[in-house]
Amino acid sequence: MASENTTGQRIAKIIARAGRASRREAERMIEDGRVTVNGKRIDSPALNVTEADKITIDGEDLAPPAAPRLWLYHKPAGLVTTARDEKGRPTVFDNLPPELPRVSSVGRLDLTSEGLLLLTNDGEIKRRLELPTTGWLRKYRVRINGAPKDEDLAPLRKGIEVEGIRFQPMEIQLDRQQGANAWVTIGLREGKNREIRRAMEAIGFRVNRLIRISYGPFRLGDLKPGSVEEVKPRVLRDQLGLSTEGFAEKAPKKVYIGRKRRPRPRPSR
Repeated sequence: MASENTTGQRIAKIIARAGRASRREAERMIEDGRVTVNGKRIDSPALNVTEADKITIDGEDLAPPAAPRLWLYHKPAGLVTTARDEKGRPTVFDNLPPELPRVSSVGRLDLTSEGLLLLTNDGEIKRRLELPTTGWLRKYRVRINGAPKDEDLAPLRKGIEVEGIRFQPMEIQLDRQQGANAWVTIGLREGKNREIRRAMEAIGFRVNRLIRISYGPFRLGDLKPGSVEEVKPRVLRDQLGLSTEGFAEKAPKKVYIGRKRRPRPRPSR
């Protein structure tokens, strides 16, 4: 039976684990009166539930949580990382292979950015990977217009303020000059909106290509644009410290080449 004591788990966490919504979205659903437990509508997320409790959202039974899974996706440029786009632009989720279950992205890459985007069916994994306190380094290969010298990049290594927003120090390596452009490798431990592009513009350089090559221990490697590769359960356990409960002993390492998917319910935002 649902209770307010320490048995079971918070209902928002259970909803997130089932892949129905993030914890914050689940709390909003509860506050909006969309969630019932054992037939009784609830209005506060301060509630613990167990496996014996029946949870419904908008009149539909909450599916039991599937085994937590994580995929690496090589996002091509030109896709929006949202479930829906008000301008009708193609989205990441429109172009995923139909074999994938309902997934959410871990963070975002903007329209013109490319590279590694993590996808998960588990709201708790999403939350854990997005937490600022995780502090995982995210690396990018960045092409900028111009011929910078190493000292030109020094302000970004110290941290810079742009339009009242403070960007933390970046790890930057000047790689090579290629005609009118230069390639640099940049490492961040936070991900503010268009951070690299805005920081580069502040020191006089325009970014004309941006590719994320890693997110913490997860690497893009030779994954082709539009392709998806599942992270092995053992790696998830080792890197995220997750319990082995709910994991299959082995998961096939599948790579899908991105193609137009069949229509299906949109993922939660």
